[in-house]
Amino acid sequence: MTAPDEPRSSAGARLLTFAAWSVLVLGLWLWGREITGVPAPVPGQGGAAVGLGLPVAHAPLSGAPPARVDVPSIGVQAPVIPRGLDADGAIEPPPYDRPGTVGWWGGGAQPGEAGTALLVGHVDTASKPAVFYGLSSAQQGDKVRVVRADGTIAEFTIEDVRVYERAGFDAHKAYGPRVRGRAELRLVTCGGAYDKKAKQYTANVVVSAYLTGEGVRSGTAA
Repeated sequence: MTAPDEPRSSAGARLLTFAAWSVLVLGLWLWGREITGVPAPVPGQGGAAVGLGLPVAHAPLSGAPPARVDVPSIGVQAPVIPRGLDADGAIEPPPYDRPGTVGWWGGGAQPGEAGTALLVGHVDTASKPAVFYGLSSAQQGDKVRVVRADGTIAEFTIEDVRVYERAGFDAHKAYGPRVRGRAELRLVTCGGAYDKKAKQYTANVVVSAYLTGEGVRSGTAA
């Protein structure tokens, strides 16, 4: 049970139920690493946009851990730290005293490489909005830029924003790759209604994006 003085989103910040993780932990490492070896769509070589007006996918990049994530359309510019699993098998969220920080599941893909990279963040604290408070208002076509530890930037384009109810949560549907071999990204936070009795939110907001460009951070040698 959540302590009375603990932030109200602490229980809700367990982004996946144990039942969902029993599926996800078995499969997400494979999804994230894309061991099938199927090549990603490349511009000019059959790469196709996933929606009307969306850009074609960029070829995956070499691996590099994320350092910062920017979502300009909703005002997010946040540091990223690696996270593992907690005692209940859920992704360990960023510390509650760092509500402006995003967590990256280090057991999955690194943003920009083939597979599905997973970034998680709190929606609120006991008294104010947190880093992903506005995530549900992101739109198809919005950009997500991940600054990586090697100074490179992986630029993603959002293809959809969905709300998944915790009841009957399908981890493969939420986190499995949409296109094999493509570099994809999921941004996840709590959503739905806040259940005061259970002290958790009833759903998760999942933003899905795919790699469409790359760059180098200003002041960093190429």
